[in-house]
Amino acid sequence: MTIRVFRVREEEEEHVEWALKWAGLVVLGVAAATAGVLYLARDQMARHRRDLFSPHPLRRLAALGYMRSHPPQPEDVTLLRDFLAWEERPLLRKRAAGVLRSLERSLEAEGEAVS
Repeated sequence: MTIRVFRVREEEEEHVEWALKWAGLVVLGVAAATAGVLYLARDQMARHRRDLFSPHPLRRLAALGYMRSHPPQPEDVTLLRDFLAWEERPLLRKRAAGVLRSLERSLEAEGEAVS
């Protein structure tokens, strides 16, 4: 009887080890996929950050996102005003207006001249 109980415990331990290995692999895979997606998103943002006047709307949106996230520069205000005069899509104009207001507030708080 003792031998049978020992074998059952060994089998249970093997199943637990197998389950833990697979759980670890799944967690590792999810972490790697998340890191990959974050890297690609940042890469796209950096690649298209200067494409404010691009013919592609998503590139313009990425450029606006970049401008919102980087430290404000006085020349960004002029650039965004030009963009607002040029952009035809209401959604992008609304986003640019919000970024412009945010930049103006930040620059005023820092004591920079907003032209």
